[in-house]
Amino acid sequence: MRRIYAMTIDFETLRNWHFPEMRHSFTRRDTILYALGVGLGTPSIDEAQLPFVYEEQLHALPTMATVIGYRGFWLKDPATGVDWKQVLHGEHAIRFHAPLPVEGEVISRQYVSALIDKGEGRGAVLSLTREIRTEDDMPLATIEHVSLLRGDGGFGQSFGTVRSLPPIPDRMADEVVTLQMSDRAALIYRLSGDYNPLHIDPEVARAAGFPRPIAHGLCTYGLVGHAVLRAGCAYRTELLHSLAGRFSAPVYPGETIQVELWRTDDTLAVRATALERKVVVFDRGLAQIGITAEEDGVMQMAQAI
Repeated sequence: MRRIYAMTIDFETLRNWHFPEMRHSFTRRDTILYALGVGLGTPSIDEAQLPFVYEEQLHALPTMATVIGYRGFWLKDPATGVDWKQVLHGEHAIRFHAPLPVEGEVISRQYVSALIDKGEGRGAVLSLTREIRTEDDMPLATIEHVSLLRGDGGFGQSFGTVRSLPPIPDRMADEVVTLQMSDRAALIYRLSGDYNPLHIDPEVARAAGFPRPIAHGLCTYGLVGHAVLRAGCAYRTELLHSLAGRFSAPVYPGETIQVELWRTDDTLAVRATALERKVVVFDRGLAQIGITAEEDGVMQMAQAI
């Protein structure tokens, strides 16, 4: 007999949703495909970007952690009780513990870390934490994915908390990086594993209140990560330690994204704007950057001398 689920959140079911441990295998081709999906290789003659799209000297973008161990659009499962067409990606944060391999197999573990009821008619907030480790249990990345359940709320219970991101400094940015999102960005990015039809099906997009399919929030996140890597780390992936931020408005493929950055010691505040619409699309961004432990040791030796 086919089971029929009412579209109502059951707090305990969603809070304790079981995700089996997952082994994720990926190849150099997957690493290159992810980089192309978030806009690397534009222009194709930029030698600084070549290591992320050329197999002979390949490096993995740190933000590729978003697609490693990804379990798909699990909130579409009727048993969650979530109105999946009203789900938006609200905030995203990754702490990078070590550079990602360009190929191989890793272990992914994830769990619901917060579920907050904002009240009847106001929706809910769900935070999902995913840990990525090597086969010998060395941590690579810890990801916090915060979703806005706009069509839900009023179930009367909450647990956990979601971190508060600081506002952007009230002064001119120290650096600005302008990147063009491809018209085909969503079509390419989805091949890294996120097949939510909101990003390709015009009918689904209209049902969710958008005039056309929008870019994946994590595609925007990867684009912002590219800007941070360029401006703050000179494309040295080991120097990016964390990146967090809020998706404040949807991005449409083909838009020009202006990323502003403010420096304070080893911290970068980050904001991104869709220039054609003059709309802030990524806000309260915060990146931690710094030197490597080896470089720190060299500096300390030099100071001692």
